[in-house]
Amino acid sequence: MAKLSIRDLDLRGKRVFVRVDYNVPLDDNGVISDDTRIKETLPTLDYLYQHGAKVILAAHLGRPKGKRDEKYSLRNVAKKLSDIVCRPVAFVDDCIGEKVEKTVSVMQPGDTLLLENVRFYGEEETNDPEFSKKLAKIADYYVNDAFGAAHRAHASTEGIAHHVEKAAMGLLMEKELKYLGDELSNPDSPFIVILGGAKVSDKITVIDALLEKANTILIGGAMAYTFKYALGEEVGKSLCERDKKDVALAALEKAKAKGVKFLLPVDTLITQEFKAGAATQISKPGEGIPAEWEGVDIGPETVKLYAAEIAQSKTILWNGPMGVFEIADFAKGTFAIAQAIADNKNCKSIIGGGDSVKAVKKAKLKDKMTFVSTGGGASLEFLEGKVLPGISSLTEK
Repeated sequence: MAKLSIRDLDLRGKRVFVRVDYNVPLDDNGVISDDTRIKETLPTLDYLYQHGAKVILAAHLGRPKGKRDEKYSLRNVAKKLSDIVCRPVAFVDDCIGEKVEKTVSVMQPGDTLLLENVRFYGEEETNDPEFSKKLAKIADYYVNDAFGAAHRAHASTEGIAHHVEKAAMGLLMEKELKYLGDELSNPDSPFIVILGGAKVSDKITVIDALLEKANTILIGGAMAYTFKYALGEEVGKSLCERDKKDVALAALEKAKAKGVKFLLPVDTLITQEFKAGAATQISKPGEGIPAEWEGVDIGPETVKLYAAEIAQSKTILWNGPMGVFEIADFAKGTFAIAQAIADNKNCKSIIGGGDSVKAVKKAKLKDKMTFVSTGGGASLEFLEGKVLPGISSLTEK
């Protein structure tokens, strides 16, 4: 994907509109509870400062539904960013209009301005051309560093790129494309894909695409019960897409035809109550899950089986937890898989966004992974081979 990079721009004295992903989690008091997404943009910001750019940052926060809502203001994000970069970050309580233009007009090279939440305008999500032009009015160049929003064709992720002199990717975007694109287009073998999460329907196109390259696919999470059900096993009251039986069987057939090892859990942690402290037991291989029970995690034998595969791999892609890791009693399988990946020192480990990222952070193993993606839906769509509007709209090299 030969698109312009921030490295290709002459930035000195230029007004650079940077779309970042500062959609950070907030606690009940509106305090930022995890600033990872802000810190991930530091290489791009440092590069802009070193090259004398005027840095105008734009982002969204939450789902204010096109209306101004103080709960979703980026004001606190500006303060947090200022602490992180150790320099003043100006904030303006709008993202278009006279007030914004006036503030930008007095900016000096090295200055930073964070605009208010672009989703306070309904025109952002409808990718309104006039709104895109208003955003672009304050910029010489556009830089997209928000991989997590690159699958959305919104005004600040796609529309604006058509109204500036040059549109380029930031260093975080570049890194995402390197690992999810270049590294996985020709992965070192054995290449193992670990897929979890709730629904086969969410991941089937990813499975389909990865069956072309993977040597082994390991399945966990609730999607495993759809595969088990398709194979005629009892799954009790486990989360299961019974209407996706044919889809699951087709994937298993394709794996067989391609010679890809496709492993499902051999044992399962089951419970009658979906809550912390509930009584649990392990369903053994071939037993199925009794009617009043549901699966909530992979069992110890599955962990052993999967860890043995992981230990031999040279490239690992992991997307989706093995169970309900948010509840400590049901998290052992997910954390054991994270540990097995961390223990393999000879592989490239790529964590493909979403809940898998939360899991490796919770297991305190994020630093042991080669690359952790910032995109949930974006990384899935990219792995499926879809064109992401936030990337395709950038200027060709």
